[in-house]
Amino acid sequence: MTQTVAPTGDEPETLPGAKPALELLDTAIERTGGQRREGQRRMAAHVAQALELKRHLLVQAGTGTGKSLAYLVPAIQRSIEAEKPIVVATATLALQSQIVNRDVPRLLETLEDQLERPAEVALLKGRNNYVCLHKLEGGYPEEDDPSALFSLNSEGGSASGHPSVAPSSLAEEVTRLRAWAETTDTGDRDELLPGVGDRAWRQVSVTAAECLGRKCPLVEECFSELARQRAGEADVVITNHALLAINAFEGIGVLPEHETVIVDEAHELVDRVTGAVTGALSVQMVRAAARGVRKHTSASSDPLSAAADALETACEGKPAELMPSGLVPDVARAMELVRDAARAALSDTKPDGKDSDAGRQMARSRLSETLELAERMLGADGRFEVVWISRVGGWQPGAGYVPAADTEPATLHVAPLSVAGRLREGLFEDRTVVLTSATLAIGDSFDAVAGSLGLRGEKAPRWEGLDVGSPFDYPRQGMLYLASDLPKPARGVSEQQLERILQLAEASGGGALGLFSSKRGAEQAAAYVREHSDLNVLVQGESSLRGLVKEFSEDDDACLFGTMSLWQGVDVPGAACRLVIIDRIPFPRPDDPLSSARTRAVSRSGGNGFMAVSAYHAAIRLAQGAGRLIRAADDRGVVAVLDSRLATARYGGFLRAALPPLWTTDRLSTVTGALRRLAEG
Repeated sequence: MTQTVAPTGDEPETLPGAKPALELLDTAIERTGGQRREGQRRMAAHVAQALELKRHLLVQAGTGTGKSLAYLVPAIQRSIEAEKPIVVATATLALQSQIVNRDVPRLLETLEDQLERPAEVALLKGRNNYVCLHKLEGGYPEEDDPSALFSLNSEGGSASGHPSVAPSSLAEEVTRLRAWAETTDTGDRDELLPGVGDRAWRQVSVTAAECLGRKCPLVEECFSELARQRAGEADVVITNHALLAINAFEGIGVLPEHETVIVDEAHELVDRVTGAVTGALSVQMVRAAARGVRKHTSASSDPLSAAADALETACEGKPAELMPSGLVPDVARAMELVRDAARAALSDTKPDGKDSDAGRQMARSRLSETLELAERMLGADGRFEVVWISRVGGWQPGAGYVPAADTEPATLHVAPLSVAGRLREGLFEDRTVVLTSATLAIGDSFDAVAGSLGLRGEKAPRWEGLDVGSPFDYPRQGMLYLASDLPKPARGVSEQQLERILQLAEASGGGALGLFSSKRGAEQAAAYVREHSDLNVLVQGESSLRGLVKEFSEDDDACLFGTMSLWQGVDVPGAACRLVIIDRIPFPRPDDPLSSARTRAVSRSGGNGFMAVSAYHAAIRLAQGAGRLIRAADDRGVVAVLDSRLATARYGGFLRAALPPLWTTDRLSTVTGALRRLAEG
């Protein structure tokens, strides 16, 4: 492995390939009335150099750098000359939407007379993000369970990644979907406002495996195919981490041929890739596959139904936990029955060459997925892939989350122990890759993230690490409060923490964003502050997330308390967010099977499993949470971490190194005094 730390003394213009990109960037900034930012120019120069020299680049660009423009300008400039498109991949729909609907159109309009020709930019998503016209017109049979058993992610929840919507009747949503499908030009789910739930969307969409492909009678009008055509003709293709992973790992050409990838929100890449290649199989799914065979083919479904019964019996009473050495014997025997029955059913349901029976295709897609998952789970021995059982618990008033009993229905999961090797081979080997985020390095080191991406070790490709800093003056703009006097956190939020939250929120007069490790913790804190003060406290789950963030941003005296989805992506500059409260260090759950397996693997190889897995995960999440405070040059405020371990534990310094360099104190009186002055204006 070779790392080249980017030089800091050279003028950005002197780097290979940088001058034309910087001229375009300067023009764009001047014409839009923006402010010249040296960090942005430095990043753009190094991105241009990476594209010129075909060298991998990791860039940490703090909040306020303007990193989207810093990579879009050199990407667009380069793509016009290149034979193949440049792919830009994001983790979240929000950033994808910002790039496609705001950043790119504004940039192309501004630089119209500066480019050799107009640049073509296309958005490409997975097939099930588009309306299927054939399904809409009745070409597919109705499903037994529209909630889509075969659309579960590794946690057993929706895999769509779309924000939840306010509940409405399924019939009402489907009616609205059908009306929208008559007028949409793209069929893209994200253009439907307000959105619909996953269950309704499943009524009008298909997965890649269910699609009839060229055999479909409406293939020429297919929204997904048209999007792929546009992507194939584009200069820059905007997509997501999951599609990038499928293209790199599965050998399926879901993206057009490309030689350059720019990954934004790169701190999420390993988790998103892991999620994309993690599989889940339940007894209900096997039975659904058997029903599909029975309804849509002439083959016998009896062996698969019997295998489902055997799997149910084998899983009953098994604890919801990691199986460190692979499937235990009785579960393995049942899984062999599932594998053999699915394989036989696939053989017995082969269509002839002209068959375009959508029902048969749906049945075979479920059989294929069942067979693939069964084979993976049988082959997982804990060295390269791991398996575990989960069960869905529930929420009880006053008790919070209550785990399911071992007799409840089980889901088996399989996931790679590491995606580093697969990323090295599937993503980095034949392409130039630029990865960027506000949180990539711990202190001044990229080693941890580079290792997780496959960029360290023997035969690792050459790469460059660069931190362009942030335009914000963190020590003057913000304060980090370490509540070193509080007891080590236990389950839930302690009475001492609740009192401290109230003290801080009252001193600030609201304007507090509370980031909690659990739903129960957020609700506990909200109830306590509501009971003991007149502050307006908003709680995640009481309304849509978008609506809550909007209300919080418009009321300088409101508080917003929530969980993980508030830790990143919430952008509330100004006085509305002058206090960020974090109840505890966001370590992975102690019972998280994949984190446990990865920790054991690092320890077995002689490393420090806790630091490499749990502490690194916590450092990045903590940095994301603390980053919610300072979003603009005139923002002021306090990040309060109510977990004494950040101040007292041996690993505390490692975690603090990932945070913005805020002025740090453990004196409560200093913090409350500062908050009162801020509240008074």
